[in-house]
Amino acid sequence: MTEILELPFFSEAHRELGASLERWIGDHDFVREPAGEDVDAKCRALVKLLGEAGWLRFAVPAEFGGQDDKLDVRSLCILRENLAYVSGLADFAFAMQGLGAGPISLFGSSDLKRKYLARVASGEAIAAFAISEAEAGSDIAGMSTTAHRDGNSYVINGSKTWISNGGIADFYVTFCKLANARQDSPATGKAEFIALVVEPSDKGSNVAERIETIAPHPLATLSFDACRVPADRVVGDPSKGLRVALGTLDVFRSTVGAAAIGFARRALAEALEFASSRRIFGEMLTEFQMTQGQIADMATDIDASSLLVYRSAWVRDNGGERVTREAAMAKMYATEAAQRVIDRAVQLLGGRGVVSGHPVERLYREIRSLRIYEGTTEVQKLVIAGQVLRNFADARRAPG
Repeated sequence: MTEILELPFFSEAHRELGASLERWIGDHDFVREPAGEDVDAKCRALVKLLGEAGWLRFAVPAEFGGQDDKLDVRSLCILRENLAYVSGLADFAFAMQGLGAGPISLFGSSDLKRKYLARVASGEAIAAFAISEAEAGSDIAGMSTTAHRDGNSYVINGSKTWISNGGIADFYVTFCKLANARQDSPATGKAEFIALVVEPSDKGSNVAERIETIAPHPLATLSFDACRVPADRVVGDPSKGLRVALGTLDVFRSTVGAAAIGFARRALAEALEFASSRRIFGEMLTEFQMTQGQIADMATDIDASSLLVYRSAWVRDNGGERVTREAAMAKMYATEAAQRVIDRAVQLLGGRGVVSGHPVERLYREIRSLRIYEGTTEVQKLVIAGQVLRNFADARRAPG
């Protein structure tokens, strides 16, 4: 990604980060182990490795063990892109430390930050972000898991599913609908939500089911049966949990696009290596116009994705309090483009591209989930269109 780092989006510190990260990755073996590996153990080991190397410090603020005064989205994107290039699971391990601790980093009290963030940065504690439910994925306001105040605690009932790091996390930032006597806000008539830090030792909190996917990583359904959580583990305003969720996703959604770029760059590299050495009908594969057309489309998709992702990250880092539109565009385009790039790489490699364990076959499985989590492509389109239509309506109402 050296060429991208030369653009004005980045400071010299970002360029140094990219260079040192590439050197570090070159000194470590991230090759995926054979099928049947203990994914939980490997994920724990990766979190520990990333923590010991200091990379997880970029996932929390400096005051609480991090690298920068506040989360720097460009740095998060650089880390995810480079890690995804070599290992989807290494990218996952890094990303979930940031996303899982993100609500605390951005909205938590000083006490919560002191309790959890330094351990996240060192790799001693594994974080998780628990928001999705069986009937409330992209429509997070439709969640049915509830929490009600009872003395000095909140009591949670319900379940969460598709929870990354489910079963291995040391804490889960869990989002619930408030279910007090006045469940709906008297001011708006709308339901109110709360974010709470749940620890696995909290009575009534259980891992109900582990979930296996085509690109294995720790994933589970959590259940809460009168789970009692101390009131001092509320993240942010007790009635503004939705703001905590959306504000966190605003920061980390761009980084999903960065991971997709890493996958796409690796697919292009594999395709170029193969096409440059494969002869067919007496000609090198790269000499065919059809091959050159595929390569041109792949390279263009990668560059366009990079511009959208790092534009979004730059805006957020330079004072953009909300980058909902920019982040949605970046996430949508980069993940869809990466799917196209990887599919073309599989096609160019032919039979080798579908051999289990080949880097391109692995990428083909890994990219699929990125088009779904943190908001599906279809939901991103709704978000983008909503922002565009609101801006259009505001412009029409403006005087003159």
